[in-house]
Amino acid sequence: MKSRTSGTAWRHANIGRVLNNAVRRFESRVLELMSERGHGETRIAHVSLTRNLDVEGTRLTELARRASMSKQAMGELVDQCAELGLVDRIADPTDRRARIVRFTPTGRKWLDAFRDAVDIAEREMRAELGKTTMDAILKGLAVYGAEFDTLDDPN
Repeated sequence: MKSRTSGTAWRHANIGRVLNNAVRRFESRVLELMSERGHGETRIAHVSLTRNLDVEGTRLTELARRASMSKQAMGELVDQCAELGLVDRIADPTDRRARIVRFTPTGRKWLDAFRDAVDIAEREMRAELGKTTMDAILKGLAVYGAEFDTLDDPN
């Protein structure tokens, strides 16, 4: 009798693998577009910070929670982005022991470029897949992943 785990096709064709490949392709395109716009220093890891950072600033512990990362790992990303001039840390006015990570003016320009790159990559994906398919993918995945949406305000 053949085992359910024999062969490799199931490991390469399952929905998780397909979604992961789509994410890798999309994020690679976004990074390519960022590089074309003079932001070649951007790495996918930096996106984990910037996609979870509120424009007005966010505590490191909250960034780590939103990204499902340890505080130490998020701290390293903050350090890297600070070295690039994208973010800085300020004292939290409600708790002087805590620090808030926020975008610098350079970081806000970077964020504008990132948004443009995401918009272009989404338009390219929509052109390749078609409007109906793209709308169905977005709607279905939003419903499926809603319990893991870590941002309080999606705007």
